[in-house]
Amino acid sequence: MKIAFLTLGCKLNFAESSSLGKELLARGHRKNQKGEQADVCVLNTCSVTDAADRKGRQAIHRLKRQNPDAVIIVTGCYAQLKPVEIAGMPEVDYVLGMNEKFSIPEFVDMLEEKVDTQNLRQTISVSSIREVTDYHASYSRDDRTRCFLKVQDGCDYFCTYCTIPYARGKSRNADIKSTVAQARRALGEGAKEIVLTGVNIGDFGKSTGERFIDLLSALDSVDGEFRVRISSCEPNLLSDEIIDFVAHSRHFAPHFHIPLQSGSNEVLRIMKRRYTRELFLERVEHIRNAMPGAFIGVDCMVGVRGETQEYFEDYLQFIEALPVSQLHVFTYSERAGTRMLSLPLEVVPPKERKRRSDIMHEVSERKLHEFYIAHKGEEAVVLWESKHEDGIMWGFTENYIKVSGEYDRKKVNTFQKIRI
Repeated sequence: MKIAFLTLGCKLNFAESSSLGKELLARGHRKNQKGEQADVCVLNTCSVTDAADRKGRQAIHRLKRQNPDAVIIVTGCYAQLKPVEIAGMPEVDYVLGMNEKFSIPEFVDMLEEKVDTQNLRQTISVSSIREVTDYHASYSRDDRTRCFLKVQDGCDYFCTYCTIPYARGKSRNADIKSTVAQARRALGEGAKEIVLTGVNIGDFGKSTGERFIDLLSALDSVDGEFRVRISSCEPNLLSDEIIDFVAHSRHFAPHFHIPLQSGSNEVLRIMKRRYTRELFLERVEHIRNAMPGAFIGVDCMVGVRGETQEYFEDYLQFIEALPVSQLHVFTYSERAGTRMLSLPLEVVPPKERKRRSDIMHEVSERKLHEFYIAHKGEEAVVLWESKHEDGIMWGFTENYIKVSGEYDRKKVNTFQKIRI
């Protein structure tokens, strides 16, 4: 069968799609070539915002236009949360939930054998997320250099604005031994950089009785020329022990991504976040003291219910003074089923949400520029990527500064010491 895979959303989705794609290839199916009609289209969706849902619907329309005779399978977070809505689209043949996603290779085999899948499964096959306890290890390769390694799934943090626990289920993970084995496999395939990804990776170990710091230590003990990045980690789980470990590790890059969401303690309480801005500042200052040149990315949300103008101004002042490298700004959107909608709070008008988002994006651009300029003239180690244009190639330093140089195919997926 000729398979078209389209993945939306987070790196965790990409890791899972990649593993499913590998299994389909191992079963004798193949990826459809450019301009070639697919027999089956698999859409792995995101549902973190209303915009993500909209992109999912647009992707369904596009896939059907491009592959009019194909079977359309929709899975992922949007499928888990709103299966009836998706099944109501005339283009869609099957909706598979989060747990059913991992049976897609067997499902495609049945389609190839022309088994009456309608009798074997309903058009909608979505388990209750409360019943989902399976963990499926995955990793994906990006641009031949980078591997996104899934180390954890699910979330036990029911923040008032978020649907992810309802889409992904409880926090769970494989054990350290099998996770390290996955990393070794990726390195054996040529990966030079491993990015640890998941829904709430700092919660690693809840289902195996282990600790996140122990996983980091086990990965750091692997021999070879490679580096590891930690993706988004909650500030209350990013302990001083972890920060100090990264500072003195063999393989871990001085790169952190920490979700703040709001710099107002009042809004953090509304969101049911598990930390204060004072704790967040402590974490950032500890990183700066241990690794002065570290890249620190921060997730920031604006326009949530209850974010008054006074709270936003307080938030903005906090962010302005925070010694971080870049902001990832998200504009709040109402999500059905979240507790935020039941709270008697002031609603921020969409126009005002956009204004606040624009302000935060300006702050982010300024901070990133200042971070780059501060490292001009320094020596660094870059990992060169395969993407190139007009004789120029790109790569990232250990502290995530994007650099360019003259294209040389021999440099792809290699480390080089440079002066920025």
